[in-house]
Amino acid sequence: MTVLAIDAGTTGVTAVVVTPEGTIEATATEEFAQHFPHPGWVEHAPEGIWQATLDAVRSVLAQVDRSALTAVGITNQRETVLLWDRETLGSPRRAIVWQDRRSADICTRMRDAGHEKRVGELTGLRLDPYFSGTKLRWLAEEEPHTWALVESGRYAVGTVDSYLIARMTRGTYHVTDVSNACRTLLFDLAEGDWSDELCGLFGVPRDALPELVPSWGEVAVTDPKTFLDLSLPISGIAGDQQAALFGQTCFDVGDSKCTYGTGSFILTNCGTEVPRSDAGLLSTAAWRSPDGELTYALEGSIFVTGAAVQWLRDGLQIVGSAAETAAIAATVDSSEGVVFVPALTGLGAPHWDPHARGLIVGLTRGTTRAHLVRATLEAIAFEVRDVLETMPADLSSLRVDGGASANDLLCQIQADQIGVPVERPRLVETTALGAAFLAGLGTGVWGSTDDLRETWQLDRSFTPGPDRAGADAAHARWSAAVDRSRGWAQV
Repeated sequence: MTVLAIDAGTTGVTAVVVTPEGTIEATATEEFAQHFPHPGWVEHAPEGIWQATLDAVRSVLAQVDRSALTAVGITNQRETVLLWDRETLGSPRRAIVWQDRRSADICTRMRDAGHEKRVGELTGLRLDPYFSGTKLRWLAEEEPHTWALVESGRYAVGTVDSYLIARMTRGTYHVTDVSNACRTLLFDLAEGDWSDELCGLFGVPRDALPELVPSWGEVAVTDPKTFLDLSLPISGIAGDQQAALFGQTCFDVGDSKCTYGTGSFILTNCGTEVPRSDAGLLSTAAWRSPDGELTYALEGSIFVTGAAVQWLRDGLQIVGSAAETAAIAATVDSSEGVVFVPALTGLGAPHWDPHARGLIVGLTRGTTRAHLVRATLEAIAFEVRDVLETMPADLSSLRVDGGASANDLLCQIQADQIGVPVERPRLVETTALGAAFLAGLGTGVWGSTDDLRETWQLDRSFTPGPDRAGADAAHARWSAAVDRSRGWAQV
């Protein structure tokens, strides 16, 4: 019995097959195009996401015994919104990605109208372009002809998981789970359901939204004519960060993880009571069990971390690959005072400034690419420290995952900055693993979360160095640079 997991991320789709022992038997990744039609806008072609999904799954199927597959789990980039025709499944426009900032003025307008407090009470979120509801409000205002077909019922509205399930089932199912729904600004966190009040505020027809289903348990079945001759139950759904929390087996209150991906996301399990933060953290749903119990989390969302490394590679072209960064940065002992604030799409937690922009300060004639690369790794660690310092509970250790967690230098810098051990598991792609765990839990591959906990294995623990004063001084320089980056788009 094996489980197929699909991780539909921001830059590509990864398919993995996971064994009952919690190991990855096979994996394949297909990238898809990023579109930047205007400064601050980020879009994906829905068909590109679907074709990347098919290609990744096709590649992984060639490596395994497909007859052993028992279920499919899906995890996905959150907050990204798509529209599609319920009959043809074609999309009338490109998806608006979570990084997109086009709705900043709408957020300001709604904030000035006094809506933010009530929105925060209901959703645990903020009025920020990051979240789906503001993007949908923009579509309603700026593309009324398209939006009219949403209101008439022809077009469905959903996040990436909903779209993929629609494609995998030939349009039979329009569903999502609470971990995705709670990121839309349309979900009442305490009630655990779509909110008529919020749908009215953002102008989104409730009938256009997907049905809410548990995070595990059979919720749909793939159509073999559409999905590579596979007829399998879709029995696990979670947004990528909640999936990583599940994949890291953070099942107890206080368990925390940080995922280094395109952005970085720190989540702490808060149990069955809705948590509240006055320090820029988000209250969010982690998952809902088939018996209806909802687990919550506090989250710090950092928009650009791994994407900053991509920018070094693709924008500045000063590194050939992300894997090179550790070796290049290690050629210097420090960044020599160079600080990089990667606010390339604004700042997320805990600052929440959509008008912030990227900044590099401290350059001298002696600055080399190695100093800038090291400053980039330090920036990632600084951003994570900023979020962790706003968490209510004392941290004894931090579990890390995602592609950049393979970078030993980054993990060491992170431990030095936060002052507690950083623990990296043997399997760092815990987002896909979490989707597999959910799907397998939903179909009996694993009998309980205790069974899942036994699969977690430590690869390496990074212990903080003795120089706390030096770490604090470097962080103070970072904080000064962040202040200079804020509000830049309004200057």
